[in-house]
Amino acid sequence: MQAEAPTRPTFWTISYVGEAVFYWLAALVLLVFAYGVYERFARYTRGSEDPFDRLAELPERVGTAARIVLSNEKQFDRDLYAGVMHAFVLWGFLTLFIGTSILAFDMDIWTKLLGQESFFQGNFYLSYSLVMDAMGFLFVIGVAMALYRRYAVRHERLWGKHTSREDDAFIWTLFLLGVGGYVIEALRIAGTGFPEFETVSFVGYFLAMVFDGAGMSAGQAESLYWAGWWSHSLLALGFIAWIPYAKPFHMISSFANVVTRDEKAGSRLPGVPADLDHVNAESIDDFSWKEILDQDACTKCGRCSSVCPAKASGRPLDPRDVILDLKSYRESLDAGETESKPIVADGGVIASETMESCMACMACMDACPVEIEHLSSFTRMNRQLTDEGAVQSNMQDVFGNLMQKGNTFGDPPRKRADWADDLDFDLTDAREEEVEFLWYVGDYPSYDDRNKKVARSLATLFERAGVSFGILFDDEKFDGNDIRRVGEEFLYLELAGHHVETFEDCEFEKIVCTDPHSYNTMKNEYPEIDFAEFADDPVMPFEYDEYWNEDAEIPVYHWSQVVEQLVSDGRLGLDGTELDYTVTYHDPCHLGRYNDVYEVPRDIIKATGCDLHEMPRNRADSFCCGGGGGGLWMEFDEEPKPSEERLREALEDTDAGSAVEKFVVACPMCMTMYEDGRKTGDFEDDIEIVDVAELLIEALDAKAERTAAGDDTRPATAD
Repeated sequence: MQAEAPTRPTFWTISYVGEAVFYWLAALVLLVFAYGVYERFARYTRGSEDPFDRLAELPERVGTAARIVLSNEKQFDRDLYAGVMHAFVLWGFLTLFIGTSILAFDMDIWTKLLGQESFFQGNFYLSYSLVMDAMGFLFVIGVAMALYRRYAVRHERLWGKHTSREDDAFIWTLFLLGVGGYVIEALRIAGTGFPEFETVSFVGYFLAMVFDGAGMSAGQAESLYWAGWWSHSLLALGFIAWIPYAKPFHMISSFANVVTRDEKAGSRLPGVPADLDHVNAESIDDFSWKEILDQDACTKCGRCSSVCPAKASGRPLDPRDVILDLKSYRESLDAGETESKPIVADGGVIASETMESCMACMACMDACPVEIEHLSSFTRMNRQLTDEGAVQSNMQDVFGNLMQKGNTFGDPPRKRADWADDLDFDLTDAREEEVEFLWYVGDYPSYDDRNKKVARSLATLFERAGVSFGILFDDEKFDGNDIRRVGEEFLYLELAGHHVETFEDCEFEKIVCTDPHSYNTMKNEYPEIDFAEFADDPVMPFEYDEYWNEDAEIPVYHWSQVVEQLVSDGRLGLDGTELDYTVTYHDPCHLGRYNDVYEVPRDIIKATGCDLHEMPRNRADSFCCGGGGGGLWMEFDEEPKPSEERLREALEDTDAGSAVEKFVVACPMCMTMYEDGRKTGDFEDDIEIVDVAELLIEALDAKAERTAAGDDTRPATAD
């Protein structure tokens, strides 16, 4: 063999009968595999229609999904160890799969069917062997890293109520396949007299030297090869047949899930059609095919659970368990192993209090490496609870206030603009005069005493910068974002219809919102509503019968985006030396994760001269205040409150530690939750909660005082 072109026998020591048996088994396995995949995808056709076109521009979707999956970017997020581990496993597995496919093509098609000379020799063989050994080695290392984390470290998020022997079988099978391949290779190298060219198979060659050093003869290696080859082959064939029926199917379903993802998932929720078909969760068949695919794509990695603020606060919600509970129930129902029961109810598949616990913060979706859209399924179940009236009494009161008064406080609409009475200038009525910016103030800045100060600060900023703006006064109502996420879709439609109808009667160029929640729904969700479906419904208090702002011709901004531009243009006259507070900034979920606005508020804070220190969980990793998804109005038995945990993080885990003087927010709901957390967590003497707008006004006042005193260089000091 030394004198021949480098190659190796494929079925060394395997008889023609054995080869025939192998091909027969392989054909059977492929049939079992194909049937299993067909059955899996056939299930999705039984799901309801998804409201979004998930297959539009499919080639582009596949290309983007391939980039996401092959780069392992979601696995590296927040967890370098897991990223390296998964990259080694994925790239190694794909290389081994491609290498095996190349070998099969050479053996079965190129040489046997086409009658060509085998290309599996010479330099090709040497290159092939080197790559396969190198990437296979990375595969084994990656699987070993997974075993170490799962069994030695016992990483908490890898274990849960749905952890089973299936998980053990999956990881150990991969390990045995990886190691077994090298054992077979080493036996062949030792049994064929250590061909010099086989040094390119450096892992197998090294292992063969170990066998030789242990006293194994060439004859013994040849004898063991037969048993080892069949053991390895049967394990590999069994694994392939098993893929569609267990956890390994995520290798297919996860990629399909990434291909069919909605890039705006969460920030826009699936709407409710006028015919009310499959909008709630009365049965498992009400879930859309994409929601069923979400369930199959879950790998039980626990990333969603580890970042969920509801779970961290002791609320009875684990996003992973909700998705897997739905999957287990569906599979048990299909197999006739369980009886039909309510999807979401006390004693149902999912408990009512579990869904009430969700803050709609999107942390689970941001952390998920396979793009599961938790909020779509969660909102469907919340709609079921709301439809049945099975929500907390506090939420029922909020719904009543909105229906009667148009705001969540239940205060008279005529008092909506009373917050502006203390201003030394009059606000423009956008219903009567043309303005550049229609300012949607929002409920909490209009009615909550603490947030009224923020509204006045923002109005003052606009006035000092010479911005043309106006408000709707008593024609403004609650935006509807959060009651929609609680499940009250039709009340949301009433509010949205009222607003777009009011907008049509005003003359303005842009909309600016105080609250990120308002900004999100007006930017991402109002344009998605087909108002024509509901305009003729006598229950709906509007006649608008078109899509509104479908082409985004009316820009919608959060106020920080507008003010940051004013600062950049020099219209506020800041020089970056006005204040010297040590501060930290909290990213609101609806501004950050929902809409990727992270740097704008930070740029404003830095423009005031403040020393900004980041909390460990910042930007996309920000920890929710607890107010989203109706949490602002509900009562929970939780310890600690999300707001208390976040304030603790600011004072203890931030680099500046207890030197942090101000906790800066950019959301009225965050302001409310953190003012409450400051009291209940006993942080009143340790830190102050301020809005970015208030900080900016203080900076402008400080600059004015210094200018009046003839000193433009001395920064203001903390009280």
